[in-house]
Amino acid sequence: MAFEFKLPDLGEGLTEGEIVKWLVKAGDRIEEGQVFVQVETDKAVIEIPSPRKGVVLRLGANEGDTVQVGTVIIVIGEEGEKVAPIEKPPAEKPRPSVGVVGQLEEAPEEEEGKKAEPPPRKMPPMEKGPLLAVPMVRKLASDLGVDLQTIIGTGPQGRITKEDVQKAAKEKKIPEAAPPEKAVKVPGKPDSYGSIERIPLKGMRKTISQAMVKSKTTIPHAAGIDEADVTQLLALKSRAKEKAAQKKIHLTILPFVIKAVVSALQEHPYLNASLDDESSEIILKKYYNIGVAVDTKDGLMVPVVKNVKGKNVFQLAEELAALSDKARSRTIDLADLKGGTFTITNFGAMGGIFGFPIIHHPEVAILGMGKILEKPLVIEGKIEIRKVLPLSLSFDHRVVDGAESVRFLNTVIEFLEDPGLILMEE
Repeated sequence: MAFEFKLPDLGEGLTEGEIVKWLVKAGDRIEEGQVFVQVETDKAVIEIPSPRKGVVLRLGANEGDTVQVGTVIIVIGEEGEKVAPIEKPPAEKPRPSVGVVGQLEEAPEEEEGKKAEPPPRKMPPMEKGPLLAVPMVRKLASDLGVDLQTIIGTGPQGRITKEDVQKAAKEKKIPEAAPPEKAVKVPGKPDSYGSIERIPLKGMRKTISQAMVKSKTTIPHAAGIDEADVTQLLALKSRAKEKAAQKKIHLTILPFVIKAVVSALQEHPYLNASLDDESSEIILKKYYNIGVAVDTKDGLMVPVVKNVKGKNVFQLAEELAALSDKARSRTIDLADLKGGTFTITNFGAMGGIFGFPIIHHPEVAILGMGKILEKPLVIEGKIEIRKVLPLSLSFDHRVVDGAESVRFLNTVIEFLEDPGLILMEE
């Protein structure tokens, strides 16, 4: 008997996910535990394994579709077994309106068909289930301006073939190359100043947007800036570079900054905290999990290095590299994006000097690092050219006062300017 597998809750509070890539197609044999789809949710791409073996009878969505938790995404059974059309839950009915690229025109056309409004279209009932067509056939349909929803497939299990698309194109008699181009690029009508392009706010960018709004509307941000003379620290890093290379570790200044921050947090615990609005309690964290912002092609992600206090700079450098690679390849585990107590962002890597980063809710502070500059400083009555690291601290003024934020920054700077203290803390 055919088995319908529904999209499970893959994370805390998950209500929907976007189908990024199918790793199987209808007709394929699948083994129990075999990964069959990649779903994007909460800043990560999750690979879902099959709960049983059998033959893929039907896929419940197209790549790029956003589906609700509880929606059937795959049907598995035996070869040749007939399967009933997938019944879409009520929550999924308005799904096309979320603005999935390439599907924007389908929802209104379906509604127009039900209302018998022009242009008339001889569409099969939408209840027939998701379209079955290989990428090559989908591209051909796009090039010819053919809507796959209007075609009844003649291939195995109702799959749409190349011949089906070519036949539909001939019956149309009117070339429509422009509409599919619009469906892909999603351009909007020109405004009063010129042409524009509309890009759906979805997936990771939507998650980032929601997080930023929540932080700024919940937390009264305040900020402070300062500078640290990191000349000695860079000299220490340079001496440790050979040892790091032997361990095949790329050593940067960031692990040293993390160690300095954790040492400062131990002296100023109110910056390693969160605020429980419901109970009106400040929660001081006795552990130190440091989030590090990573710039990816899809947007900003914040992997969390756990239990930093018990790790040396080499261990931190190795773990940071691994987490960053997973973030950029979108293979990071959801657990690695949670549990942070304080965050560091390095906009100096892109050439920034000072900035006012947004706090990673529900934390109460975030430290920004600018690019290291050469500056003339007075050292024991003499002017010397020194390496200076700009620092920006944003903090929650409900929990931390300005004076305490300055004391915290001073402690961080003390450890950075005397790196021997960092090693003594290990």
